[in-house]
Amino acid sequence: MSKLKPAEHTPMMQQYLGLKAQYPGILLFYRMGDFYELFYEDAQKASALLGITLTTRGQSAGHPIPMAGVPYHAAEQYLAKLLKRGESVAICEQVGDPASSKGPVERKVVRVVTPGTVTDAGVLAESSNNWLCARTIERARGAIAWLNLASGQLIVSECLASELPAILARRPASETLMPESETQAGATTLADWHFEVNSGRTKLEKHFAVSSLAAWGAEHLTLALGCAGAVLEYAQSMHGVELTHVQGLIVEQAGNFVILDEVSRRNLELTETLRGEAAPTLLSLLDVCASSMGSRLMREWLSAPLTDVRLASQRRDAVTALTQQSPLQASLAKMPDIERISSRIALATVKPRELAALRDSLPKLPLVQKQLQAVENIYLNSLSEALNIPAELPALLAQIAQEPAAFVREGGVIAPGIDASLDELRGLSDNTGEFLLALEAREREKTGIANLRVEYNKIHGFYIEITQSQLEKVPAEYRRRQTLKNAERFITPELKAFEDKALSAKDRALAREQQLYNTLLSALLPHLSALHRAAGAIAQADVLAAWAKISHIHNWCAPHLDQQPGIQITQGRHPVVEARVERFTPNDALLDETQTLLIITGPNMGGKSTYMRQVALITLLAWCGCHVPATSAKIGAVDRIFTRIGAADDLASGRSTFMVEMTEAAVILNAATEKSLVLMDEIGRGTSTFDGLSLAWAIARALVVNNRAFTLFATHYFELTQLAQELPAIINVHLSAVEHNQGIVFLHELRDGPANQSYGIAVAKLAGIPASVVKAARTKLQILEAMGVSNTGQLDLFAQAQILQLPAEDKNRGRPDVAQAFFDELASLDLDSMSPKQALEWLYEVRARVKH
Repeated sequence: MSKLKPAEHTPMMQQYLGLKAQYPGILLFYRMGDFYELFYEDAQKASALLGITLTTRGQSAGHPIPMAGVPYHAAEQYLAKLLKRGESVAICEQVGDPASSKGPVERKVVRVVTPGTVTDAGVLAESSNNWLCARTIERARGAIAWLNLASGQLIVSECLASELPAILARRPASETLMPESETQAGATTLADWHFEVNSGRTKLEKHFAVSSLAAWGAEHLTLALGCAGAVLEYAQSMHGVELTHVQGLIVEQAGNFVILDEVSRRNLELTETLRGEAAPTLLSLLDVCASSMGSRLMREWLSAPLTDVRLASQRRDAVTALTQQSPLQASLAKMPDIERISSRIALATVKPRELAALRDSLPKLPLVQKQLQAVENIYLNSLSEALNIPAELPALLAQIAQEPAAFVREGGVIAPGIDASLDELRGLSDNTGEFLLALEAREREKTGIANLRVEYNKIHGFYIEITQSQLEKVPAEYRRRQTLKNAERFITPELKAFEDKALSAKDRALAREQQLYNTLLSALLPHLSALHRAAGAIAQADVLAAWAKISHIHNWCAPHLDQQPGIQITQGRHPVVEARVERFTPNDALLDETQTLLIITGPNMGGKSTYMRQVALITLLAWCGCHVPATSAKIGAVDRIFTRIGAADDLASGRSTFMVEMTEAAVILNAATEKSLVLMDEIGRGTSTFDGLSLAWAIARALVVNNRAFTLFATHYFELTQLAQELPAIINVHLSAVEHNQGIVFLHELRDGPANQSYGIAVAKLAGIPASVVKAARTKLQILEAMGVSNTGQLDLFAQAQILQLPAEDKNRGRPDVAQAFFDELASLDLDSMSPKQALEWLYEVRARVKH
């Protein structure tokens, strides 16, 4: 930005620089006519981010001014691009009257738009919430406050510091506030005092006009109140108005929901695929909601499975009751986004057409009420009661014109007959042509001048034009306004009086409409709570009806929920995969106190990962209150769902694939309980065979003995199947496949016992490995098998380990020379530098020598 002193700039640039100094680090949209202009570094940055033209126009302090601009009417689309890139924008509007301004028109910043505080309809995604989050950690405790300005929801929670990342993953925030002492990349930092507990409590009590937060069960909270105060104050300062639509607190206890960390959410593809796409996911399958309110709530419910049997059963039973109730969604499809419209009323940013849509939706609510009352379900019946709307509300919204303009500044927003003065001003503006024709006819008759004309232009206003040949007939009250070559133009007292009214009528009408519109918004504020209740009821009914529709289409069942841990699924299917294939093979699953870990073997592409994910998704759906893709299901209490499926290098953090894998495993081993569901896929494959196998063996054993968690453990280490002989709680199962004509046929059926081979070469052939390479691999496999393997077709590494654990006098009894040579050679090996292949070849060589 210019380094010159403000006094050296033009008056307008002095004004700009003064405003910009108040918002360092934030782009300033400076209103000039029909454009928002950006100058200096802001212009250069916006040009690069938005792809708009960077130019220079005029000079200030002797230097050209770099500038770029966006049209006022298209500002939302540019805001969306900037917010998506994490930028914030200060909106500076003209608030003075250009006609009466001697210098630059008075301007001021009316609001600051940040990623977490935006509420503009053209910027927000319709089907997902936009969360502003404040978080802090003190000692071993963590606290979070989420604020959704577009709905008015304020949610707080306290938890163990170790649980904080998983709980934050429940509602990914567009913007996160943190104390300066806890600086984290990407976060918006505030001074620590913004998070002070007592200050936060005071702010909340003042905002809600209460003396205690007991009504929301928040009186025992500490750190969370500091976060709530910080997030509320920050949002309020950005919008510059009271957040009257934030009307209460929601306190979430850590144990109210099944915890899924970010890794598990990603692996299960709940709301986005592993590639970051919106489909195919569980949400994309289930979201057949009729309204955007329902779509947003479904995303929330899927992200936060319940732990309360009563609440989850309540939803499930409502879904069951709605399975045949088809008219409900048709009625809900006609509903506008009442939730966001009511919030924009509070923020005074609602558009006239949104109010018109709200007005038109109110007469449709009784039909939805009737349909909900007709269903034999207490939950749905209670939702119908929330749709009762105050009688005053339709009358207030009737003030909006039937087809209003898009913006108040365009006029035509307030309906005729609402305000007499507005109607009069509109009449003056609208009936100008009729008045001029009538005046012209009267003056022609009065003066006898047949070619007299009454006209208007922007420079001279209204006038009566008379040709030179008729000037002697001009009445005395005519006053000359302009002389032309062949005519004279006059004004009369009557025409002058009309001109004064007509020329200002439009501007006065627009000003009066703005005043009436603002008055209407104020009158609507007391009814926001009723609108929010109705929006919540519509959203819940929409989600439940959508789930009922999916259940009916795909033949899902109502699960039985139990307080006791355990999972019993009959003929379960993966919901997303089933919807995308012609035929899906269902499978059972049983985990209880007698069998807590299933070791799952079978070929790649055989369905191991799909099977594990489907068990997790069925469990999650059941605790969300949805029906599940199975013939029957009994799902016990679950506190957390963990997944360790696949891995990739984390280059940014300098972590290898194996390190990522071990870190995820460590999280599971440290946090899983007897109520947890754990999915482990191919653990240990990122290192040498011996290391990987040993780690997999130890992890599986720990999950059974120490954690006692319900675990699905997929592996290609066939040696792990021997754990079932040591620990009765471990059960071996496999996904079946058969070789046919040098190929492989995947049956995808879960069968008891371990697989008898891995079919790796057959899968490689399917993947397109050249035939010569496949043939060479088969030849090498035959050689290796001939060198001596176990009956399972795999080298039994654990069996070798067991030999080495025998007392020294039992090893190679009668052949001390062989035993001593073996140990000498073993001691000399550099195991860390050996590859798995070298290790196997050494074992085969030793075994061959022992046989001879």
